[in-house]
Amino acid sequence: MSASSSINFNKSLIDGLLAGLLALIVFGPIVGVVLDGYEFNAQFDRVAWMVGIVAIGRFVVSCFFQTAKGQALAFQYANNDDGVVVRSPDHKSKLVWIIPVVIAIGLLVPFVASKYVLTVIILGLIYVLLGLGLNIVVGLAGLLDLGFVGFYAIGAYGLALGYENLGLGFWSMLPIAAILAAIAGAILGFPVLRMHGDYLAIVTLGFGEIIRLVLTNWASFTHGPNGVSAPLPTLFGLEFKRRSRDGETFHEFFNIPYDSAYKYMFVYLILFIVVWAVLFVKHRLVKMPIGRAWEALREDEIACRSLGLNHVLVKLSAFMLGASTAGLAGVFFATYQGFVNPSSFTFFESALILAIVVLGGMGSTLGVVIAAFCLTVLPELLREFAEYRVLMFGILMVVMMIWKPRGIVRVTRTGFAARKGVIK
Repeated sequence: MSASSSINFNKSLIDGLLAGLLALIVFGPIVGVVLDGYEFNAQFDRVAWMVGIVAIGRFVVSCFFQTAKGQALAFQYANNDDGVVVRSPDHKSKLVWIIPVVIAIGLLVPFVASKYVLTVIILGLIYVLLGLGLNIVVGLAGLLDLGFVGFYAIGAYGLALGYENLGLGFWSMLPIAAILAAIAGAILGFPVLRMHGDYLAIVTLGFGEIIRLVLTNWASFTHGPNGVSAPLPTLFGLEFKRRSRDGETFHEFFNIPYDSAYKYMFVYLILFIVVWAVLFVKHRLVKMPIGRAWEALREDEIACRSLGLNHVLVKLSAFMLGASTAGLAGVFFATYQGFVNPSSFTFFESALILAIVVLGGMGSTLGVVIAAFCLTVLPELLREFAEYRVLMFGILMVVMMIWKPRGIVRVTRTGFAARKGVIK
């Protein structure tokens, strides 16, 4: 490969001007026009800053990629194999040593972190559950689901309405909500077995919106936009309230001062255990025949069916297992918030969960965990830029699709050693 050291500044200048023009078209109506009642105020200074940054940035990038190092970098990424990495049969993963350390640190977190930090970590773990569930449907089975938030809502409202109408608490509704969400996944999955790609995405998007509209309009049952209260978790019947009508509270039984942080500590510990249980189950499923069947379905459905695999059961199993995980996350979200309403289950939530799977890596468990914490914890740390959250979110997606199209962590597989007597 030959690379010229000369830089064509005219070409770079044209690239910068075109990029600035596109930035003006995209950011102008969004950032430069601020609604004020029935009128609007034009703020050209913010648009000018953004257009200038984009134009200068594009000019610098264009100049860099005309240099020898830039062309070498472009050639490297253009010819980089980002597919599944196959390890040698005797490969030992470093996670064997990292996992016990992470578990030990995780068990110590609720005793050293503040209540605010603990609530942020709980939210991150909830999105880890959601990402793991959608990763089964999208990352492993290759079924594009844009209505995954509907199963999330079923779990959350299952806890709230189950407590209000049947007197079922957190521990009772935890398995029941997972079962209800799995049944909803089967109901959704069966009619869309023949659909693929964009058609499947549109149908699942409609399913998520139907769930939200039902929760909003069925006011006699779900209380509509007003929402419904969810119960707090209990420890052997001990409630984490200041006062209990039915018996002793947690702090009264142990004769300690009341602190609202006890509730979050308990929710965190239970959620931490459930997340590790889901991680273990998913890890085992991927190595089992059902996991291989999901991946075969994702790569080529015709070849999958030609091998004798029942594609109906394979698809339904992916929908049901992914939905049940979202149901678990919904229960934890409801008891963590203490209140649920339809505004918590919009399409943006489905898009966020899908972004966690895409950014983390399709089929990658570790990548989903990292991406879930990045997309939930970082917005809390950058509250000063809250109005630019969606903009930064879109820029992050574009950058990741250019530099890491397979996600943060690529999927790895361990090869099989040939048996003795077998010709390689």
